[in-house]
Amino acid sequence: MRALLLIWLVGSVSVLRGQAIPGFNYDEAKVGTLPIPDPLTCDDGSRVATAEEWTQKRRPELLRLFEREVYGKTPAAKLADLRFVTLAEDKHALGGAATRREVTVYFNAKGSPRAEILLYLPNKPARPVPVFVSLSFRGNHSVANDPAIRLPAGWFPDDEPAGFVAHKATEQSRGSAALRWPIAQIIARGYGVATAYYGDFEPDHNEGMPDGVRALFLKPGQTAPAADEWGAIGAWAWGLSRMADYLVTLPAVDPNKLAVLGHSRLGKAALWAGAQDPRFALVISNNSGAGGAALSKRAFGETAARLNRSFPNWFCGNFNKYSDHEGALPVDQHELIALIAPRPVYIASATEDLWSDPTGEFLGGKLAEPVYALFGKKGLGLNAPPPADHSVGDFIGYHSRTGKHDILIFDWEQYMNFADHHWGKPE
Repeated sequence: MRALLLIWLVGSVSVLRGQAIPGFNYDEAKVGTLPIPDPLTCDDGSRVATAEEWTQKRRPELLRLFEREVYGKTPAAKLADLRFVTLAEDKHALGGAATRREVTVYFNAKGSPRAEILLYLPNKPARPVPVFVSLSFRGNHSVANDPAIRLPAGWFPDDEPAGFVAHKATEQSRGSAALRWPIAQIIARGYGVATAYYGDFEPDHNEGMPDGVRALFLKPGQTAPAADEWGAIGAWAWGLSRMADYLVTLPAVDPNKLAVLGHSRLGKAALWAGAQDPRFALVISNNSGAGGAALSKRAFGETAARLNRSFPNWFCGNFNKYSDHEGALPVDQHELIALIAPRPVYIASATEDLWSDPTGEFLGGKLAEPVYALFGKKGLGLNAPPPADHSVGDFIGYHSRTGKHDILIFDWEQYMNFADHHWGKPE
């Protein structure tokens, strides 16, 4: 029988109720936890004792469980017609500090669907540079108030105050997300940044699959993915890996220093991309919550039932089995984080973002520590969440920023510090 770990907010052991609290709970005194699976206990009951056993036996088991029961299997097949075409380049961006490049990614010979990468690289590096790889919610034109960046033509959620009308981007939407993308500061620290609109890989609505990359992999006669095949989070994670395909070809980019980063639902995608693609040498989750870094079995804030009801396109069909039945889920999110070991991973919360369960996100990192320890890597180094605005940890990092569900310059500063710590400061 699988060994089970019971953990409470401060790490003390307690016998707690055996089923998730219905509805949305924000009271830590009521949450309790369901038994949390031990990542080091294999399906046959044996216990992992070495990094080799983890890599060869337990890690593949967990990866298969996440594929089958949570995110769905990503196709292994390559796209024969995948190609990258540079549309525009400005070698004097940001007052001469950076080169800005726009690149179209074609997935097939017909040219649809396709994605566009926006890349900024510092102009005077002494050697190839590390790059943050991330998807955006509002398109490439939204991350900087620059009229030279192409206005996208794809589908967007309506947000008239921000300039998205009738599901289209307008000129008004330029720079509408610039506060989330401190590009000048990133360049000044010696890092590059690559982004693409997540909707280029699959539009984020329940009927978006036919217009996204998942449709390219349907078998003859198949109209939708099977219950154990990828959802939209899988498609967005796949898109991050296609961005890596491009970046590793560039002499100006250090292919061994790609950091994948995501906020909110895109934090879920970043973690899943990091778990599947070892080219992401550092993985960052910002406010990823349920289905991301937060433990599902706490059922605090957003729950599996709410995810499946409101966003049935995100996860695989099998994940529906765990709506209001998190106790039956054979994995939890600390095991997703453990799949990234021994690469560094950083998890961030926000003090007012109870929906994303900051404590559950902290515990997601904390309970991955035994796997990192197999590789001789230190984790968070404490048993309870740190004070607000205080970064902790070594190969597993964490902070909870004062404020709401967002990604701000404070968060980026911690991520760049974390990358400096592991890779050395870029020259």
